[in-house]
Amino acid sequence: MTFFRVAIFAATVALACAGNALAQDAPGKPSTIDLWPGKAPGGSGPSGPERIGQSGTGVGAVSNVSRPRIEIYKPANPNGAAVILLGGGGYFRIGIGHEVMPTAKWLAALGVTPVVLYYRLPADHWPAVAPFQDAQRAIRIVRARAQELGIDPKRIGILGFSAGGNLAGIAETRFADAFYAPIDATDQVSARPDFAGLIYPVVSLRAPYDTTRSSRELATQKDSVQAYSAELHVSHDTPPTFLAQAADDPIANIGNSLVMFDALKKNDVDAELHVFDKGGHGWGLGDPGSAVAAWPRLFAAWARRNGFFSAVDTSPFARAASDTPASKTNAANDDSGPDEN
Repeated sequence: MTFFRVAIFAATVALACAGNALAQDAPGKPSTIDLWPGKAPGGSGPSGPERIGQSGTGVGAVSNVSRPRIEIYKPANPNGAAVILLGGGGYFRIGIGHEVMPTAKWLAALGVTPVVLYYRLPADHWPAVAPFQDAQRAIRIVRARAQELGIDPKRIGILGFSAGGNLAGIAETRFADAFYAPIDATDQVSARPDFAGLIYPVVSLRAPYDTTRSSRELATQKDSVQAYSAELHVSHDTPPTFLAQAADDPIANIGNSLVMFDALKKNDVDAELHVFDKGGHGWGLGDPGSAVAAWPRLFAAWARRNGFFSAVDTSPFARAASDTPASKTNAANDDSGPDEN
């Protein structure tokens, strides 16, 4: 039975902040696993070293990825759940700094194992299918190594922001499709995530939602609209899904979340949608006191009710402390501008 819950926030949500406590629980040095034993499938990709943004809205964003990989952070008190994190960036960079790492710290404080995915980008001369190959392979690796990582293979989720929401949406709906030829025993393991979170996501590449940079970067594949519009691939086997977006999002129209929720509902998939009246795009965990800053608490509560996270955390809710300033909830803080997602 589909769980329907749409929350319209007309006023600012006030939340307590315990950032210092979360900072103390921040994950330490990660273990790194390359996704592919040899060359990644689908071409040679970019030349030169990986780049990290140093200015403007791109501070901490990663591009020129030639070594697709996952970084796994071990919480101080792991509870067996894991979440693979997919930063946004219009498929031309990955918002590691302002989206992924603050979220990883917050998840680790809850005892959830954060897994950061560095996926290949079509803007770096990889084929459009490359990020979807990487996401599928990442899920399989985490599940195949669940025992050694201290992870429950039935509690592996995926959480994506903006373009990363598109990537998560395809990973959760097309998990049975072969994005690449099997290369080893890991590829015999299921690529289905057990749950998914889509945060201000790019879901559809169809008109009228085809104005994002994500849509343009994926258009190098002739059938990209059909292949990578996540709402077209929802089935009864799609895992439970959480969505959160602002009604005034100028980058990914709110219709993205609405069409995805509608598809989930029609297929009897458990889903929860939160629409905030204001917030813009690219807010990461959200500025303290803003309406959109409620989403992590709502996501964690949803995950606990569905049995993916552990018992309720009794400490006051707080966004994770970040090494970078909190993101501004407007178009300028997107993965670099109104036409770049």
